[in-house]
Amino acid sequence: MTDTAARPLRADAERTVRTILEAAERVLNRNPSASMEEIATAAGVARTTVHRRFATREALIVAMKTWASRQLATAVDEARFDSAPPLVALYQATANALEVKLSWGFSMNTALASGNESDQILSEVVAACDRLFGRLQEAGVLRADVDVVWVRRVYYALIHEVCENRAADDSDDTDTLATRVVDTLLRGVGSPNTQL
Repeated sequence: MTDTAARPLRADAERTVRTILEAAERVLNRNPSASMEEIATAAGVARTTVHRRFATREALIVAMKTWASRQLATAVDEARFDSAPPLVALYQATANALEVKLSWGFSMNTALASGNESDQILSEVVAACDRLFGRLQEAGVLRADVDVVWVRRVYYALIHEVCENRAADDSDDTDTLATRVVDTLLRGVGSPNTQL
């Protein structure tokens, strides 16, 4: 991204950037080799507008990944990991995360060179998830003998699988999908006393 990351944007410029990012997500999700011109057309802006905001295709993809990572972090924050009952927070976080990952699939699955802003954002999400799984174990929702980091990895794999196989799924309802993910996870590592 050009220096738009260094200083706040005016409201109209911010809307333009968001429109470009959303259009790029749709276009690149369908065709990962799409051109900047195709993205501009989908966004309803001139190609020069896209290039003014994002000097290169790589800069656009970095901005997309960062935007999506921020959306995921917000989704996690809204689940209130540290204050809501842990099982409620897990369900809410799962539904929120699925919403973001299903909407921003290309961006969330894009690999970038390490050390970028999205890495920092996502490492904070991982730390929050580890705290939540620790709370779930303390509350007796998870078995005492399971490694919470391993549980988090399995949980992420379940979410990834749902997102990868969305077309094969009979439901677009994130609440239903979240219930399936949490139910599957807890049937494997949950305490026998947990009511699902």
